[in-house]
Amino acid sequence: METLKPKRLGHMVLMVRDIQASCRFYTEVLGLQVSDWIGDKMVFLRAGTDHHDLALAELPADSPDRDDLPRYSRPGLEHFSYLVESEEEIERSVRVLQQHGVTIVRGIGRHGPGNNLFLVFKDPDGNNVEVYCEMTQIPQDGQHRAQVWERNLESFDQHRLERFVVPPPPHLVESKTGKS
Repeated sequence: METLKPKRLGHMVLMVRDIQASCRFYTEVLGLQVSDWIGDKMVFLRAGTDHHDLALAELPADSPDRDDLPRYSRPGLEHFSYLVESEEEIERSVRVLQQHGVTIVRGIGRHGPGNNLFLVFKDPDGNNVEVYCEMTQIPQDGQHRAQVWERNLESFDQHRLERFVVPPPPHLVESKTGKS
């Protein structure tokens, strides 16, 4: 059977209790730079030129009862990712994952912050793994200004779920149709 063909380990997303405290830690202690925010609940950080190597997402206050995919009620890893060559490689990844019987969680989509294509799937232990490509590159000339994206469907997927190869979670479908 075919395999995926990642180029390198990419970024990761961590769930955190206090987004402001965590952002201060990663910028003031580790020296990362802020690329963008989604509202005041998610921040994208970089050490190099990739739009983000680390993103932090704040746990909702009522996280144990939240109907979300995936469901997180504690700090820790939400997903880690691997860079692939191209959009065609992401499309091929769908077929490879399906051949291997791997559960696809979300995607194919295109995030707002970072503008990268994404496809998320489960490993045997239930960890979320993402393959992505076409991430925005930010020159290290100090000219980049962080943007604050609205917390809406377009910041999650600019294609508005049209390219998803699996049914999207109900809360995303509701946000697409304007129902809440």
